[in-house]
Amino acid sequence: MLTLASGMSRLGTETAFDVLAKANALAAQGADMINLGIGQPDFPTPPHIVDAGIKALRDGHHGYTPANGIPPLREAVSRDLHRRHGVEIDPARIVVVPGGKVTMFFAMLMFGEPGAEIIYPDPGFPIYRSAIDFTGAKAVPLPLREENGFAFSAEELLSLITPRTRLIIINSPANPTGGVTPVEEMDKLVAGLANHPAVAIMSDEIYSCMLYDGRQHRSILTYPEMADRAIMLDGWSKTYAMTGWRAGFAVWPEALAEKATRLAINDHSCVNAATQYACIAALDGPQDAAIAMVQAFDERRRATVDALNALPGVSCIEPGGAFYAFPNISKTGKSAKQMQNDLIEQAHVATIAGTSFGAYGEGYLRVSYANSKENILKAIDRIGDYLAG
Repeated sequence: MLTLASGMSRLGTETAFDVLAKANALAAQGADMINLGIGQPDFPTPPHIVDAGIKALRDGHHGYTPANGIPPLREAVSRDLHRRHGVEIDPARIVVVPGGKVTMFFAMLMFGEPGAEIIYPDPGFPIYRSAIDFTGAKAVPLPLREENGFAFSAEELLSLITPRTRLIIINSPANPTGGVTPVEEMDKLVAGLANHPAVAIMSDEIYSCMLYDGRQHRSILTYPEMADRAIMLDGWSKTYAMTGWRAGFAVWPEALAEKATRLAINDHSCVNAATQYACIAALDGPQDAAIAMVQAFDERRRATVDALNALPGVSCIEPGGAFYAFPNISKTGKSAKQMQNDLIEQAHVATIAGTSFGAYGEGYLRVSYANSKENILKAIDRIGDYLAG
């Protein structure tokens, strides 16, 4: 019998892909399935971005690229960060990787080991906890509560820091809740971290272009005092509907950028050239399609929340960002996992149990409104029929 490293038994998964597979299997058997589970824009990549990728291939960009990303792309990222956040970022601190998860894993590998502690949001993106556990570090949950709009409390977060804390993970706008952390909480967190100079922070800002009702996003990059220990994660998947292109980036502290690049060399060598040229076109080209997509999500968001709040035993606060609603189903008397399974099998609606995102997700479902308004309302009608039955 093969003997595997102990870390393999601690490696988790992302339930959304399991639910997607089950939904696709049922659809293949003839079920009229509506998928509100997967976290993927239902829009195509804008044509000018696709054209740039095709042109790169036709122009002969078929070989290896620098492990940290081609210089024109890192320069384009730097310009975009200046436009969006008003910060000057040296392109040497930017590392382009195949998707956001790579940065997460690299950060955990740098800071996680037995005896270390890493604080992560709960409910939160499941790969945070999975990667922490893999390294052998202790995963310390930071509860995100509905009464706070699913934003973290800086005071509570700071209270979780111990002498063993190496890294803090924050995510705003958040997956799975759509919660947006107020600027004042970010200010309090950064002020409090002055007392913990050995603690690094990874800010997952992948949904930072998807905000509603005039909410503001304060990037960790805008705090000069954090420059030597803040990792900012972002990318193209959500903003530009480029999930399948596999491209993300991170801004690393100057002292860690070379270490992240070395991990990239060991892990995946580089990101394919055509995708990187497409990413340049995304950042430097017209933003109309990206803006229109957020406007469509906003309309769906309002319709989704209204329809969910009309269901018996269900309540849902308005998400402030991303494209997820996180309805409270505790009054239905059903557990999150039971309701997820019942809905996909009986109502042919795919959602994700809140517990897939951590223990504090019990009593909730993640509903993605990355689907047509018509399908969303049809799916919620089916949920209502299920609850009534």
